[in-house]
Amino acid sequence: MRGKIFIIGLGLIGGSLALSIKRSHSESMVIGFDVNKEQGRLAEMLGVADGVSATIEDGARDADLILIAAPVQETQKIIHILKECELKSTVIISDAGSTKKEIVSCAKVLKEKGITFIGGHPMAGSHKSGVTAAKELLFENAFYLLTPEEHISPAEVESLKEWLTGTKAKFLTLSPEEHDYITGVVSHFPHMVAASLVHQAEKTSRSQKLIPRLAAGGFRDITRIASSSPAMWRDILLQNKEVLLKLMEDWQEEMENVKSILRQENSEGIFEYFFRAKLFRDELPQKEKGAIPAFYDLFVDVPDYPGVISEITGYLAKEEISITNIRILETREEIYGVLVISFQTEEDRERAINCLERYTSYETTIGL
Repeated sequence: MRGKIFIIGLGLIGGSLALSIKRSHSESMVIGFDVNKEQGRLAEMLGVADGVSATIEDGARDADLILIAAPVQETQKIIHILKECELKSTVIISDAGSTKKEIVSCAKVLKEKGITFIGGHPMAGSHKSGVTAAKELLFENAFYLLTPEEHISPAEVESLKEWLTGTKAKFLTLSPEEHDYITGVVSHFPHMVAASLVHQAEKTSRSQKLIPRLAAGGFRDITRIASSSPAMWRDILLQNKEVLLKLMEDWQEEMENVKSILRQENSEGIFEYFFRAKLFRDELPQKEKGAIPAFYDLFVDVPDYPGVISEITGYLAKEEISITNIRILETREEIYGVLVISFQTEEDRERAINCLERYTSYETTIGL
């Protein structure tokens, strides 16, 4: 396919979409727009976009594909701007937002003009942001959810998939309502729970001063997603309010059941509760990307002597293995400490394990 692609929003997602499209449709022209002019300048300088438009109106003109990679609240405003633009009758417009019902409903203003809008949600991300973090294969093997309305033809959906073939994502088609409920269960609500656990720990830490220090290990890991953008999650919760209120009611009922078996000191019931949770969790796919970006952590037992961290990172650099984060767990008091190294992909983590086995005798374990 050959044509003009206009991407609104040149952050991590928009930039990665641009790179994947340029990869599979090299003869096409990718034009970008971002309210942050510096992001636009960097996108053009890094070759993420072939050019940058000064306005949405100019960029949308004559575009064959328009992708909106902006926060969900901003996406609705952009849709109304596009409604007033001079667009090709054959253009396909899609978004990359984490909620779909409100956005697809908003896009009815495009439907009234005969313009095709197909809701989209690439379920991949990174702890990094901005166009400099964009990666050509960010979405590889990730689920890419599409939520076309009933009037959208299969040919139009296939055309969008063809434009996006360079993502190497796994496309799934479902209704906007189904999308919001499923992502509510596996992504939006877990973020709420993580934030609530952090709030509980913070309140308790006012009287129990050891909590911040002891929370540096496993607690910090299981609440990792609470460090996500507050502005983004404010918008997502407001957009998916009804689903999340229902899930909160279900959660409260679940906790009442746990309180009941605990009050009764029901040993068998407590065991069964954790056993069933373990059974379901252990059967979840380990190799597939899900709604929440995976964290590929490697735990390395290291002796306490000067230079040990630079030694390990030096070996990884020698093998050209990129790391995304590194830290030391302070909860152990033996002669060995625990170095936690985070990687972007499972492949990088496997390469790191092989590298450290080759150059050192340090014991390594992966984060599950």
